[in-house]
Amino acid sequence: MERFDVVIAGAGPAGAQCARDLAAREYDVLVLETESEDEFPRQSNKSTAGTFPSMLASFAIPDDVVMNYTDSVVLESPTEHFVREQPGAVMEFAEFKRFLVRDSRDRGATYQFDSRVSAPIVEDDDVVGVRYDGDEEVHADVVIDATGPAAPLAKKLGVSDLERECQAIGVEWEFEGVAVDHPDYADLTDAMMLRLDHDLAPGGYSWVFHTGEDTAKVGLCYIQNDAHRQYATDGMGIDDYLEYWLDTDPRFANAERIASKQQHRGSAHIQPPGKLSTDSFMAIGDTVPTIDPLWGEGIHTGMKSARAAAVTVDACLTGERDTSAEAMDIYDQRWHTHVAPKMKTRLLMTELLYLVPNDRYDTLMRDLQRSDKDTLAAVNSGDRLAISKMLHLSDLPTLARFARRRLAR
Repeated sequence: MERFDVVIAGAGPAGAQCARDLAAREYDVLVLETESEDEFPRQSNKSTAGTFPSMLASFAIPDDVVMNYTDSVVLESPTEHFVREQPGAVMEFAEFKRFLVRDSRDRGATYQFDSRVSAPIVEDDDVVGVRYDGDEEVHADVVIDATGPAAPLAKKLGVSDLERECQAIGVEWEFEGVAVDHPDYADLTDAMMLRLDHDLAPGGYSWVFHTGEDTAKVGLCYIQNDAHRQYATDGMGIDDYLEYWLDTDPRFANAERIASKQQHRGSAHIQPPGKLSTDSFMAIGDTVPTIDPLWGEGIHTGMKSARAAAVTVDACLTGERDTSAEAMDIYDQRWHTHVAPKMKTRLLMTELLYLVPNDRYDTLMRDLQRSDKDTLAAVNSGDRLAISKMLHLSDLPTLARFARRRLAR
């Protein structure tokens, strides 16, 4: 029976980064990935890949996986917009993932592609390995599920309780011929733009991420919940909404899909995590889920969850090895304090934000234009006092409806 210190299911950013950190610490690590190596990453290439320079610096990500460094974030509503100077980076997601795999291999990690993980191996209530490709088995001191929403290991161990009604879906294409500096809109040159508009993304948002010259990533997502059902148009799916935006926004009048770029399509669960670990086991990345519920940024949080898991492995396997649930709780503590602090508050903000009508988004943009940077930073971090300062008397009916919905649950 093959045996490793750690077996990781999934070679996405979280899984590959965790392998990268552990291999650097000279642990024997095996990563099992469903896709074939020749096509990797194809099915799993599902991110806008928008992130911030702090992530690139923290995890030593090279410049050659970055398509464009941006200078600002633009928020749009149906008739208003707000611009904030905020350095960012739009990565080529496939190249980013291939770099993580290549670099972790250079550090000593082992990868096995075309290997579909199906179940944990449990002996005396302790996870001792995984089963894959039917009856193949591999043992390890610690098992990590980094498979995303599929979560085959986390679900069978009772760690994951993801609910479909809290699922966000998204679609994106890469275009050329985009008028990023159209005179009727905010200048999106070297910018990442998020638009709040129920006509385009009911219960969610759409985006344009400038990738250089006249090219951009264009997409939208929404959460399949009460807010979406309230504002959605009967018979329209997510592809219909994207086509509608492309047909009606003059910035895309001459835009054409870049034939060499594949479509990005994916999903994530927007809900608080349940358990994060158990005996000899942790769930990381979108398996948990880790994605920021408010603006959908998942790369940085996923990478931080990978590092928190690697730190936990190092603590549990150094000296007298202890992979009990109590020892693995180091990961849970680091997740709630360093990976995704104030997750519950941000989930409340998300639900409330996507519940309000379009004209409230216009008001929000005007409020943001009048606010100082400290207030905006406090709001974005989930400070309830700062959030309360952004409310209006006209919000009382929405707040009452929001409260009734939560009580009904």
